[in-house]
Amino acid sequence: MTRCDLAVIGAGIMGVTAALRAAAGGMDVIVLERGGVGAEATGVNAGTLSLQIKRVALMPYALRGHDWWRRAGDAVGFHETGGYTLAFNAREQALLEERMQLKIGAGAPITFVSPAQVRAAEPALGDRIAAASYCAVDGQADSTRSGVYLRHLLRDAAIDLREHAPVVGIESGDGGFVVRTAQVTIHAKRILLACGAWTRTVAAMLGVALPIQVRVNTVTATERGPMLLRSAIGHATGLLTLKQKDNGSFLIGGGWQGRGTPETGRGEVVAETMLQNLRLARFALPALANVRAVRAWTGFEAFVPDYYPLAGALPGVPGAFVLACVRGGYTIGPCIGPLLADLMLGREPELPLFDPARVLVTP
Repeated sequence: MTRCDLAVIGAGIMGVTAALRAAAGGMDVIVLERGGVGAEATGVNAGTLSLQIKRVALMPYALRGHDWWRRAGDAVGFHETGGYTLAFNAREQALLEERMQLKIGAGAPITFVSPAQVRAAEPALGDRIAAASYCAVDGQADSTRSGVYLRHLLRDAAIDLREHAPVVGIESGDGGFVVRTAQVTIHAKRILLACGAWTRTVAAMLGVALPIQVRVNTVTATERGPMLLRSAIGHATGLLTLKQKDNGSFLIGGGWQGRGTPETGRGEVVAETMLQNLRLARFALPALANVRAVRAWTGFEAFVPDYYPLAGALPGVPGAFVLACVRGGYTIGPCIGPLLADLMLGREPELPLFDPARVLVTP
């Protein structure tokens, strides 16, 4: 039986950054991943790093996480392109102004710009813009390169990584936990559940019912086209992310829903909702009418009813911790992962965490 101080279940951005901090603090860490490093939510999202689409209360975490991606730089394809969020009518303008004022108050470097300023910077955008905001530090990373980078970080830190090792059982007792996979049995003094959409299933192995639900977000990629867009583009409703990669391909997202569950495997693209996403993107950038969509995929995003993270001790199970349901987790994960590791190391986290006990309903 392999022994360790901490078994991290899940090798996405949050699990890996937590493992790195824990190992740096002196823990012997093993990371278990059901597939490949960064292959789930971390690797299939649109790669948007925008402060304009983060919740106000999470802005301090987003600012720190964004800085982590900036420091990763070319290794993850980071580009600080700046980003515009657009409104196309008076209702959307009011929504944009209300939301962005709150985010400015929370420390985000966002300004309001005129439609003429947007068109001067991005002339390919449509002429129906009513209002816009701008954040100079918004940008993107290449999510498909995230797994390679995270694997290198684990290797450089000499952390034991077990890929393609889904957890099939956990038993708790005196002195820690016995974690079983098909390949190996591990005795860990502590465990961290950082397995995204599968966190509810794994927590149930410990007798804890977490009210986690799952969104099935769709992303679409187009063929390569002429370079038309330098900035990241969003919509006041949050229903559009649009960016152009260095190779000319456009990535289009915005949380439009597919179907499926983690238990049944990969999600499935729903044509009707994907088309609505593409229509909104084409309204913002009319030239997309001349570019073909060539690929679409889905990724699971876990959340709880109040839409705030689960980050702290797993209720009723001493030595077990959970880190999940961080909406905008691609940006925020590199901040909140180390904060949770500090808690496990007995340190005071520099920012408050989000006690998972709040979501449990007591009889």
